[in-house]
Amino acid sequence: MFTLRPETPDDWWEVENLYDTCFAPGRSALSSYRLRDEVPPVEGLCVVARDGDGILGAAIRYWPVLVGADKALLLGPIAVHPTAQGEGLGSSLIRDTLARAAEAGHKRVILVGDAPYYARFGFKPLQGVVMPPPTNPDRVLGVELVSGAWQNTKGPVSKVETPKG
Repeated sequence: MFTLRPETPDDWWEVENLYDTCFAPGRSALSSYRLRDEVPPVEGLCVVARDGDGILGAAIRYWPVLVGADKALLLGPIAVHPTAQGEGLGSSLIRDTLARAAEAGHKRVILVGDAPYYARFGFKPLQGVVMPPPTNPDRVLGVELVSGAWQNTKGPVSKVETPKG
């Protein structure tokens, strides 16, 4: 039995270790990471799944981005520890956090991933949305949290600049 709860600052390094365990070395060299550099993740949408003993089983993060001039959420990374895979944790995290994002008033979510897997959550290929290279355009997917949210949203995906203070 796993419990989902928002990620806290105390979870950060354990979540990073999970991502290192689940993804190939050099994951931070991917173009999607350039959209995350020096940008804090979206509070309340970054969620961890822990078992009854408090052991981390899975984690998901979201980041603010712009698509053209429109705000969007960038989903990822999401990871499930190898010992917890096949238990539905990834699906639970995606469904839970998409609901949280909709409740918080977000309109659209983008990710880079496998269309057959993410289609079950409503993600579809996006036309006219350009992730930084090198990104396979067939893997750029989006879901609407508000009907019609992607209709006129096109252009390059760029990072949200945070105020330096």
